[in-house]
Amino acid sequence: MSNTNAISSLDFFSSLNEEQEKYLSEISTITNYSKDYVVYYEKEKNSSILFLLSGLAKAYKIDKHNNEIFLHYIYENTLISDISNINENDIYSFSNVALLEDSKILSIDYKKFKDNFLNKGVLWQEFSNEIVSKSQQLQSLINREFVFNSIEKVAIMLSKDLDIFNKLKRTEISLMLHVQPETLSRVLNKLKRDKIIVSKNGKIIILDNEALISIYEE
Repeated sequence: MSNTNAISSLDFFSSLNEEQEKYLSEISTITNYSKDYVVYYEKEKNSSILFLLSGLAKAYKIDKHNNEIFLHYIYENTLISDISNINENDIYSFSNVALLEDSKILSIDYKKFKDNFLNKGVLWQEFSNEIVSKSQQLQSLINREFVFNSIEKVAIMLSKDLDIFNKLKRTEISLMLHVQPETLSRVLNKLKRDKIIVSKNGKIIILDNEALISIYEE
């Protein structure tokens, strides 16, 4: 995939004209990475803004006891980088980011991107939307960690991230949601008894999505 094709494939850049895409491709690189590669670490300085072209990543932090605290997933066609201060020419990461699948990443020189696009009002709306999206992810994290109970945590993951739920081992899901494996099993069994989900060949299938959503949106 050429830089220009990669840029045109991202929704973020859909408003650019051909000349703008050409310049952006000149300050960009595309790199393939293997599963488990750490894209960057918390508080690391980066001079490039990163987009996930294909694959899947996760953002996480490490607590003082060296335990991993899952934050959120990063899907393809999405900005990876954490933007906290648009006045600086470097990006400082809020979390660690690691790849869960073999992935392709677009890297763009952030200073040149700012000078030639953002500072001229180009892509400003798209950039603002990404910042809002990151804020919403933080709100979801707060709900998950401090507001939601176990069944609500499981319900929201099944509703929003079913494919990933079915890819992971139950022990991995338990760690991610900060619930005991036995609790996860009890929640899944309750949802099955209530005919909200069913399990076939080890995979969860949602039977009543409205009922599932009502668990965490009440």
